Amino acid sequence: MRTEQLEYIAAVTRLGSLRRAAEELRLSQPALSETVRNLERELGVDLLDRKRSGATMSAAGQELLPHIVNILDAVDRLRAAAGEQHRIRRMVRVGTVNAATVPLLMPVVREFRTEHPLTQVEVVGAQQSDIHRSLLEGGFDLGLVNHLEGDDMPAEFESTELLRGRPVVCLRADSPLAARTEVSADDLLTEPLIAMRSGYVMHRYVHRFLEGRSPAFAYSTDGAEMGKLMVAEGLGVTVLPEFSVVGGPLERQGAIVCRPLAGDRARVLLVLRRRRSEAVPLAARALHDTFVRRARRLGGGTGRAGGSEGDGPEGNGPEEAVAKIGTRPRSELYT
Repeated sequence: MRTEQLEYIAAVTRLGSLRRAAEELRLSQPALSETVRNLERELGVDLLDRKRSGATMSAAGQELLPHIVNILDAVDRLRAAAGEQHRIRRMVRVGTVNAATVPLLMPVVREFRTEHPLTQVEVVGAQQSDIHRSLLEGGFDLGLVNHLEGDDMPAEFESTELLRGRPVVCLRADSPLAARTEVSADDLLTEPLIAMRSGYVMHRYVHRFLEGRSPAFAYSTDGAEMGKLMVAEGLGVTVLPEFSVVGGPLERQGAIVCRPLAGDRARVLLVLRRRRSEAVPLAARALHDTFVRRARRLGGGTGRAGGSEGDGPEGNGPEEAVAKIGTRPRSELYT
């Protein structure tokens, strides 16, 4: 058994395809497939389920995946201990619902790239359920998701709260509703509504806020960025966490503005998740730490969300104190 065989399996699992893994590893697909089959014969189990749509980890492979990750991480630690300058080389894959892209995600990727120039970072937009599934299957190393305050945190992940903010209505600056200090549910029902598709936290929140009532007209879309673009083009309004709107290019240019929702005290948390594991790859750990540092500079809470021992938004330490995005000058939040 060779270390590269385990790295190949990890790449196929992460990318969900022998073809894409071969392209990333710069191997021919037949050579990669044969290498994986040799490992399967040596172990006596089928590690992958091969289908027309791609390759996924089999049930037996999922049981062995933690051991594979542990071995690869042990190799990383060995290289680090030996003074290996290129110890953090593997790609880090981040699934995101496209929240806080400008104030958090982009600066984090830029800072991480400066500190670890040999590590590739792949950012993939996806729904929260898909992010959770890929985290469990090893397809994503980290997941950036929204979470409604008060909901239970999933036990199978380590969750770190990065930011929190209130839901706001995002609308064009020339909208009649922009002249108001807050927007009610009845106001929202009179406007074409650009809603996140089912599977997003904000879809569930809006349905709850409107108490099941339907707006005059509705669109469905994926992610905050597309929603904001549709608002800027005059197609309607949308409801997002304020950290997804404030400080972004469209808001800075005056193309869109946001207003709070009347009578609503809900808060949305931006949470960074990773699969619970005894060993976390060095590159994923380093990127996780970069997210935490950036969130702390933004004034966000970086406690372990839903945890104990003083972790999370109700923790006792100063680093667990959570700032509400939008209550501080933008110059402090987005510099």
